Amino acid sequence: MKAVILVGGEGTRLRPLTYHTPKQMLPIVGTPMLERVLENLVQHGVTDAVLSMGYLPDHFKAAYPSNVIAGVRVTYAVEPQPLDTGGAIRFAAQHAGVDDTFLVVNGDVITDLDVSSLVAFHRKKKAHATLALHPVDDPSRFGVVATDDEGRVTAFVEKPKREDAPSNEISAGTYVFEPSVLDYIEADRRVSVERVTFPALVSEGLLFALADTSYWLDTGTPEAFLRANLDVLTGVRSVPLRPPLHEGSWIHDESQIHPSSVVVQSVIDKRCVVGPGARVENAVLLPGAVVGDNAVVESSILGPDAVVEADARLGPTCVVAGGERVLQGAVHSGDVRIGRE
Repeated sequence: MKAVILVGGEGTRLRPLTYHTPKQMLPIVGTPMLERVLENLVQHGVTDAVLSMGYLPDHFKAAYPSNVIAGVRVTYAVEPQPLDTGGAIRFAAQHAGVDDTFLVVNGDVITDLDVSSLVAFHRKKKAHATLALHPVDDPSRFGVVATDDEGRVTAFVEKPKREDAPSNEISAGTYVFEPSVLDYIEADRRVSVERVTFPALVSEGLLFALADTSYWLDTGTPEAFLRANLDVLTGVRSVPLRPPLHEGSWIHDESQIHPSSVVVQSVIDKRCVVGPGARVENAVLLPGAVVGDNAVVESSILGPDAVVEADARLGPTCVVAGGERVLQGAVHSGDVRIGRE
C-alpha cells in the first residue's frame, strides 16, 4: 500500500527549533519523528510513501539519500506553491501515480493506530474516504466528527468552539482514501481538506470514520514534543531503543555526563555534555547541546549545539534554539523561547 505523508508545515508552534529544521525531522528519543511515523505504517503493509513537502524540502532529501526511510521506499513531491492540506494531498498522490486505495498521514502525529483495521473497515463500508478518530477532552483545536450507528460521518466541523463541538471525537490525522477523492479537490489551488473536501464528502454520504483509543499525540507544541519523548522513557509508548535506557533516561553513547551531575528521566542525544554539578530533569537535549557546571535544565528543550552556561536555570517550559547560549546565572521559566531566525 502507498501512503501520502504530509510534511509541508512550517512548525510555527515549535519555533525556534523549526526555523532551520522541519518539525518532522526533530528526533523522538534519538530518531527523527518521520521515522517514528513510518515505523508504525510499515507494520501494516505500507511499502511506498510520497512526502508532500513545502518547507525546507532539501533537509529530507539530504537525510535520506537512498530514498528509503524505516524500510519504506519514498519519493518527494515539492509543492510549487502552498496548496493547503487538500491541494497537497492531490499534488502528492498524482506525483506518485496513486491509482488504488491509499493512506494519508500527518507527519507530526505519533500513533500506534491499527491501520490494518482502519483499512478493513474502509473496504467493508465501501467508503470513498475513512478517517481515524480519537477522543480528546478539548476538541476545539481539531476537526471534530459526528457519526451515525454505521460509522457514516454526519458532521465534520473544523476547530469549533468547545461548547459547539458535536462530539469529543477528532480526526486523528490518518485517512484512507480512494483515488476518487482527488476529484473533490480542485487542481493547482489552495484547498483545505478539512474545510472543503470532507464537508463535500459528508453531504454525499461518502465519508466514514472509525474510533480508536490507541496511543496518539499531536507533537506540534513544545509541551507535546516533550511528552512524546517522555512517553517513550516511561513506557507509555514502547519503541525499540539503542542504546537502552539507563536509570530511566536515554543517553547517547557519544555524550559526556559528569559523574557529579544528576540526570532524571531525560533524553541526552549524541555529542551532548552535562557538566559537574548540573541537573537535567524531564528534558530533551538535542545533538551537541551543553549544560554547564551547576546549571539546571528542567522540562525544557535544548536545540542542537545550544549552550546553557554555568549556574543558569531553565524551568518549565523553555525552548532554546540551536546554537544559542543561555548566559551564566540567567534564570528563565514559563513559555520562554530563546533564539530567533
